[in-house]
Amino acid sequence: MLVSLEWLKDYVSTQNLVPEQLAEKITRSGIEVDAVIDRANGMDKVVVGYVVSKEKHPEADKLNICQVDVGEAELQQIICGAPNVDAGQKVIVARPGAHLPGGIKIKKAKLRGHESNGMICSLQELGIEGKLVPKAYSEGIYVLPADVEIGSDALAILGLRDTVLELGLTPNRSDALSMLGVAYEVGAILSEEVKYPEISYNTSTEKAEDKLKLRVEDLQANPMYVAKVVKNVKIAESPMWLQNRLMAAGVRPHNNVVDITNYILMEYGQPLHAFDYDSLATGEIVVRKATEGEQITTLDDQERTLKATDLVITNGKEPVAIAGVMGGANSEVTESTTTVVIESAYFDGLTVRQTSRRLGLRSDASARFEKGVDPNRVLPAAERAAALLAELAGGEVLEGTCLVDELDKTPARVVVSPDFINERLGMKISLEDMLSILERLKFSVEAANGLLIIDAPTRRQDIKIEEDIVEEIARLFGYDEIPMTLPEGATQVGGLTPYQAHRRVVRNFMEGAGLYQAVTYSLTSEALSQRFALKAEPVTRLLMPMSEERSTLRQSLIPHLIEAAAYNVARQAESVALYEVGSVFLGQLEEGQPYEEEHVAAVLTGKWLDHAWQGEKKAVDFFVLKGIVEGVIGKLGLENRISFVQAQVDGLHPGRTANILLDGEQVGIIGGLHPAEQKAWGVKDTYVMEMNLVALLNATEQEEPLAYTSVPRFPAMSRDIALIMNRATTAGEVITAIRSAGVKLLKDVRVFDVYEGEKMEPGKKSVAFSLTYLDPERTLTDEEVVAAHNKVLKAIATIEGTEVR
Repeated sequence: MLVSLEWLKDYVSTQNLVPEQLAEKITRSGIEVDAVIDRANGMDKVVVGYVVSKEKHPEADKLNICQVDVGEAELQQIICGAPNVDAGQKVIVARPGAHLPGGIKIKKAKLRGHESNGMICSLQELGIEGKLVPKAYSEGIYVLPADVEIGSDALAILGLRDTVLELGLTPNRSDALSMLGVAYEVGAILSEEVKYPEISYNTSTEKAEDKLKLRVEDLQANPMYVAKVVKNVKIAESPMWLQNRLMAAGVRPHNNVVDITNYILMEYGQPLHAFDYDSLATGEIVVRKATEGEQITTLDDQERTLKATDLVITNGKEPVAIAGVMGGANSEVTESTTTVVIESAYFDGLTVRQTSRRLGLRSDASARFEKGVDPNRVLPAAERAAALLAELAGGEVLEGTCLVDELDKTPARVVVSPDFINERLGMKISLEDMLSILERLKFSVEAANGLLIIDAPTRRQDIKIEEDIVEEIARLFGYDEIPMTLPEGATQVGGLTPYQAHRRVVRNFMEGAGLYQAVTYSLTSEALSQRFALKAEPVTRLLMPMSEERSTLRQSLIPHLIEAAAYNVARQAESVALYEVGSVFLGQLEEGQPYEEEHVAAVLTGKWLDHAWQGEKKAVDFFVLKGIVEGVIGKLGLENRISFVQAQVDGLHPGRTANILLDGEQVGIIGGLHPAEQKAWGVKDTYVMEMNLVALLNATEQEEPLAYTSVPRFPAMSRDIALIMNRATTAGEVITAIRSAGVKLLKDVRVFDVYEGEKMEPGKKSVAFSLTYLDPERTLTDEEVVAAHNKVLKAIATIEGTEVR
């Protein structure tokens, strides 16, 4: 919310505080002031000029030589390239020596041989954003009203001798989304009264109800609807003061009718809409739910398809506006409009939010209706609009108001004891101070029987419970006054659960191995939600997602890790190693919520080693990532319970993929991305892994005592075996068979060679294993090793199609 202090002073005294002081007081009271903006921005020597004559520059087609009266004895020659400059205009002139935003200093200069004594300025050159400049002047200089004085301060006329406070509002403080709401806040802080604008106008003898028929079919979604009819309206530019205030509030001026509705939106916080009465055609307004598939072209010239849950304003036949969101192009105010219908209404915030979200159509009006508007300002806002239309557009207000009102305007009542407040704050605030604060906030309060009976004004829809009153008193009494105290009572030393401790072990190992931790979104697209999932479960979709890319809860961490790797690769990061510990969301529990399960995942791409000095390079491959997984498993003490089995996973390379099994049950996958997937993501050889961390950590949840093994004093003996086996037989199956022989002297089995070449039979391969035998208590004899080795050979012989070379 942007708050012009010059505008704010119309409603409440700021006690001549400098802007920074006022901003400090507002921030300390609970609403953070994000910025204090000086609209003059250090500008000076900017005056009103009158263009006496204009002629083309002889040396440049797009330049004009202007003779400008700036209130001095002599005319000043200024060369201007704006397409809309012309004789007879009053314009903004920056004199030589003037300072403009962006560090620009105006000097006398020669342009194509002709002297220029200053610059005729556009609003953008004075620091006003282009999106706020009226469209008529967006491509050229700004033309001032004819009644401004030549040579006077142009910055003052443009309202730039002003300071704007940018408020960072939390969602509960919708009351401060208006100038009057901010005035109440400042009034409470400074103990000042709030002044409402005066509303007065003359009415014609014609009655509004004779001109316009009103019917509301859905009183739950629209319990109050107000329509004022104003005829003989003249569409024109708004007066300077109105345009200035809108631009200060971040709103672009259009014409007097539209500007009045926007002005009251910022003043009262009540959204209004203006219809061209003649475009309604039927002389009727009917508020109803849309029919499924009904269409409307909104003011942004986009055709919208409606659903039966959307609330629309119609002329009895077709929609002319989407209630609380945006008007329709078929009823907008144009230059030919003469009779205007002003709509002021109270729309259900949930209905507006659902429609706005679904259509992807956000507006200042929808933002306010979603958070809740003051029900007691709906009618006054319409009356204020009628008065301004009469004053600024020459309109005649028809007598009476078209009104449907079933809205409950009863203020929220909260009963709380002073002791409750002081106990919650740890303070000793007197009853008199509490009453004073609540009265400054304009809360109706009565003290009786040791209780405070409080009626919160309807503008403060965030006040519902006792704790809300505690917060109000604390922030205005002063958060700085809350005493600092040490905790009382028994304390307990904190610690990690076994699960948390083991999870920390996993993270430490991954980072020690050289992977960086990533944190990615839990929300993904429906297409990616089950990609690479360890098990397929029903997905959970959001009712009102931010976008299709964030519409569904993920069931795998891998897709977003690949996305993160691809993002870095696209930005010249050749090698990427990332891991994530996060939740996936599977199926639904009885209460309708998804089951949350913690996983660990990793992605590697590029080089694993790149030691330029030693000339050593190693690209990432399957076994690098498998080694990391085995390292994690080893840290958890599960190495004898984990196995890897070749698998087929959609999106992964068929020859480089395995399931990770814990006690024979799948707990993860590991593999290389399929070439088609790599091409789609824009990466080269990339390997991924994901494991069910809950299953792993629950298997090691009990902390085991540390066990130490002494360094062997006796030598080990090794034997190598070369086996010819079926290509479908894995080395893992062979190692499992070898260990199943139960040879106590066998300490290690490793693969050291694989051969598949021309000299092998079709469908066969040669795999060589190195076996290590050791007895830590004595030196082994050859006979003992041969006996142990023969047991191993017998176990190998049980594998079909396997023989020793």
